[in-house]
Amino acid sequence: MQAPSDIPGVQLLTPRRFSDDRGYFQELWSTKGSPSGAAFVQDNVSFSKKHVLRGLHLQNPGSQAKLVMVLSGAIWDVAVDVRVGSPYFGRWTAAELSEHNGHQLFVPRGFAHGFVVLSETAKVLYKCDAPYQPNSEVTVRFDDPALGIPWPDAELILAPRDRHANTLSTCQAEGLLPRYGEAL
Repeated sequence: MQAPSDIPGVQLLTPRRFSDDRGYFQELWSTKGSPSGAAFVQDNVSFSKKHVLRGLHLQNPGSQAKLVMVLSGAIWDVAVDVRVGSPYFGRWTAAELSEHNGHQLFVPRGFAHGFVVLSETAKVLYKCDAPYQPNSEVTVRFDDPALGIPWPDAELILAPRDRHANTLSTCQAEGLLPRYGEAL
């Protein structure tokens, strides 16, 4: 596993929290601190039960950068560089995001994204810099041996599209992946 800083563009963010005996206040996002100059145009929320794995998803064309944060619960969040020709192609990074640690993961365009729920339930917020385009969806197999992602749970619950997704090499051979250096 690589730290998020090991793959250029992926950023683990920890916004400041102001805590006292009543709880805390935290600014989730501001244009002042926007990673990589992303201008977000869509917010999505997912609610999932423990053991649910969502991913690995991307859009091509119509790639999206995502700022991922957890509103309740905890997840293990993964970003995979799937840009054909990238020196980091097929490398992944992961971080635990939770309501307690307040971490956020910025996933740049050209990366597949997925997570598994570690807590009983989790509510995840994604800020996206491009609209959802269902006809551009690509799913990379979560357990592709070439990626070697050690998902932290053996009792995974998956949607059929995630369970039966293509490997990274099949997605590449079929021309489904973005190219490194192209405007995404």
